[in-house]
Amino acid sequence: MKKILLLFFSFSLFLIVKSYSQGTAFLVTDPVVEQVMLGNYDPTTYLASQVLNHPDSISQGILQRVNPDSLKSNILKLASFHNRNTGSDTLSATKGFGAARNWVYSKFQQYSAVNENRLLPAFFQFDQAICLVNRHKNIIAVLPGIDTTDKRIIIIEGHMDSRCEVLCDTSCVAQGVEDNATGTALVMELARVMSKYSYNHTIVFMITTSEEQGLYGAEAFADYATLKGIQIKAVQNNDVIGGIICGNTSSAPSCPGLNDIDSTQVRLFSYGGFNSKHKQYARFSKLEYKEELLPFVAVPMTVSIMSAEDRTGRGGDHIPFRQHNYTAIRYTSANEHGDANVAAVGYSDRQHSTRDTLGVDTNGDFAIDSFFVDFNYLTRNAVINGNAAGMAAIGPKSPDFTVIAIGLNTVEVTITAETGYAYYRFADRTSTNDWDSVYTMTGIVDTFTVGTAATHYVSVASIDTNGIESLFSKEILISVPNGINELKKEEGISLMQNKPNPFDESTIISVYVDKGKKYKEAFISITDIKGREIKRMPVELKQGMNEVIYEHGYGASGIFTYTLLIDGIGVESKKMVFAN
Repeated sequence: MKKILLLFFSFSLFLIVKSYSQGTAFLVTDPVVEQVMLGNYDPTTYLASQVLNHPDSISQGILQRVNPDSLKSNILKLASFHNRNTGSDTLSATKGFGAARNWVYSKFQQYSAVNENRLLPAFFQFDQAICLVNRHKNIIAVLPGIDTTDKRIIIIEGHMDSRCEVLCDTSCVAQGVEDNATGTALVMELARVMSKYSYNHTIVFMITTSEEQGLYGAEAFADYATLKGIQIKAVQNNDVIGGIICGNTSSAPSCPGLNDIDSTQVRLFSYGGFNSKHKQYARFSKLEYKEELLPFVAVPMTVSIMSAEDRTGRGGDHIPFRQHNYTAIRYTSANEHGDANVAAVGYSDRQHSTRDTLGVDTNGDFAIDSFFVDFNYLTRNAVINGNAAGMAAIGPKSPDFTVIAIGLNTVEVTITAETGYAYYRFADRTSTNDWDSVYTMTGIVDTFTVGTAATHYVSVASIDTNGIESLFSKEILISVPNGINELKKEEGISLMQNKPNPFDESTIISVYVDKGKKYKEAFISITDIKGREIKRMPVELKQGMNEVIYEHGYGASGIFTYTLLIDGIGVESKKMVFAN
């Protein structure tokens, strides 16, 4: 994980490693793989002798075949390379990042061999000066889609580089088990399992490098995709995804306290609030788990859609893709062992240290018998990942729509594009990051009774003949008469109820502007129950929805008031109650 808020020494080192080569070069070592990612290929070349592409076959196959022993075996192997730092040895056959990436490549070749050579491994090479090494390689395995009329690809990724207390230390023992052998093993396992099945879209399984120094492996690939015109439908980043034990300094919004255990929740981080395609994909991922898998799983999982793009002051490989306008989300464990601030006095957690190992030997028999990673938990997270990607890879096209209020708590929805489907889904949310309800539409026009909230954020999806929905459309904000309270449209500016209230360590405060307004400065002022201002945040007042994130901290409680101030004058106030 990358620590964004660094101490001066670490920041200076960061500046040193962020030295680009002149004319940074990108190269996919197999030109055929590049053409597949571009959608320039004949799908019959890679057609399976038995095409398994029904949603039930895919979701049930992933559920039954993702194996905790396979995940454990790969993690043990990744830990054996001594140090997987970005600047570590690339020549040794047994140690360093070079040996590790060659091993991953060989595993991708094995997976391909048992699946009619349909999985295409390659290296993605880029030139950049990082930790005194000028050339770096991600490892990719590409599963060609069976329909090239839509050339968008789906990426499942995780970074493999590890680190100790010093950013570019290549001699320390840096097993990097939780961060991020777990994510690497998850991607590898999904490549093994999912390459048995067929998907309309091409799926790219990618293991990145240089995440710890600045997300450079992901950034290079995002740059490359933009340069080449590779179309990306969605990116699923997996980082710190298998540990279940809370550290002493875990980054908010993580765990309640030292040694707390959570093996039944996974967090989905993504950028934005209203009309965020990233949040929409997180909601889609959760919906597919709920509808395709939850009735069949032995241990139900809580899929938590978080407010922020990442933990407070932290970042991951989904961010460069979002910055290039690709849909991207991050899967992360509920609990995390440390905030990675290894320079802090007394830091004793495992993350970003030599202590990030698989576990400990408690009885002295030289075998680990107490594990920091729960392989069954990692299995469940892999299944959630694979199911989301698989359903996104076979689903239909997203529609467009209009929505109008036609009475108390009643709306009418009309599909305006992609009107050829028999059914659609209509999603409605009000005060949280998740949908309150998802309805099925019978035709291109339908009427729904919604909840009593005045403000609703609504979107739609198409449903194909297999019963799988598309990704959901953009959100539309609508005010619905409820006989209780209405938006003050005549004022042109409305302060919205914060959301969620609360859920994680932050909440989104929104201001809706009907028409642009001339002003010098505008702020959201947060006051406690005694009226003392505890935070003031600048906010833009552009036409449409304007959002700020207020980080209230994990475990905050009490009643607070937030006020919209325009040129020093309080325009509107609302209360928010924290009790988590």
